[in-house]
Amino acid sequence: MFLTFFLYLKREGLPVTLREYLDLLEALDKGIIARDTEAFYYLCRTVMVKHEEHLDRFDVLFGQFFGGVEIKEEEREIPPEWLEKRFERFLGEEEKKLISSMGGLEALMKRMQELLEEQKERHQGGSKWIGTGGTSPFGAYGYNPEGVRIGQHESRHRRAVKVWDKREFRNLDDTVEMDTRHLKMALRRLRLLTREGKPEELDVKGTIRKTSEDGGLLNLQMVPAKKNNIKILLLLDIGGSMDDHILACERLFSAARHEFKHLEHYYFHNCLYESVWKDNSRRWDEKIPTQELFNRFNSDYRVIMVGDASMSPFELLSPGGSVEHYNRETGLAWLKRLREHYPHTVWLNPEDKGYWPYTESIGIVQKSMNGRMFPLTLQGLGEAVAALKKPATAPVDN
Repeated sequence: MFLTFFLYLKREGLPVTLREYLDLLEALDKGIIARDTEAFYYLCRTVMVKHEEHLDRFDVLFGQFFGGVEIKEEEREIPPEWLEKRFERFLGEEEKKLISSMGGLEALMKRMQELLEEQKERHQGGSKWIGTGGTSPFGAYGYNPEGVRIGQHESRHRRAVKVWDKREFRNLDDTVEMDTRHLKMALRRLRLLTREGKPEELDVKGTIRKTSEDGGLLNLQMVPAKKNNIKILLLLDIGGSMDDHILACERLFSAARHEFKHLEHYYFHNCLYESVWKDNSRRWDEKIPTQELFNRFNSDYRVIMVGDASMSPFELLSPGGSVEHYNRETGLAWLKRLREHYPHTVWLNPEDKGYWPYTESIGIVQKSMNGRMFPLTLQGLGEAVAALKKPATAPVDN
């Protein structure tokens, strides 16, 4: 099997050699890892991948060959058998309308703490306990208009207010080239050419003027060459509902990498909060304070935020509303700070614009951005580029 895996990586273009294959066999023979899928994945990645630019490609190939990487979840008090998917209940639209929400984030979290103390066994199909397949706000594979998702590897109804599990996101691949040509052409319109440096280019008009002033005696005039000095700060929403839009975002990321010499990128999840990160595999350990971003990059940067803005309104309006951590300040407070520091800011939304009116959080973000939200299409990108050339009007009060 290992030889087949090695040949598969080689056939798919990953630069692996016989030396890496023999090192992998030696490591396995010495038993340096336990019989665990995650440990095997990290061993293979450590031995086979010699440059960080191939990490994403390796992840994809490993997943395809072994049928998915199994990531162990962090230890918690909820027994895993409570969350096993044994059946799935499908509710009609009329049944869904009869299910009421608990009444806000604070009420949800308080009730969940109570259940963690009271519940002693597995439940399924019910409306009260932590379980599966029911209408309770807590658990997996069921339905509730406002709940805490636990032990379910993906979103289905996009209704969760909190996600109990720690999730792993992969970085976007900036080497994606397919269908990026038109994106590059659209982004190219954002180039702001200025002259700086040593005079090395002939100034034709200046030469004619000076020659005339000197009675026809040739007087060459030189000027610095025009250079593209546009600086871009790209903030990318990753994970959750954005998994549906990975390809579109990778195309944009690849095009931006190609077009702009001064490009910085960071990731966030759902909304900008007090920290961002550069590497999704180490995002829990290497967070960067958002305020440090403001200090590091001055206000002449053009900021492009990319995200579907599809989240619980609590994430934008309530302290502690983030699905993954306790945020002391609301998402809207951080968006306001961003706009005030960077007057040239736009939001690109990969979600179909026809669905925007039906998602409350999109409307909230759109208003917060002074309407500077555009669809991630060629036309929308063209409009965003035009907007980036001029500062926004006074920010809307959140």
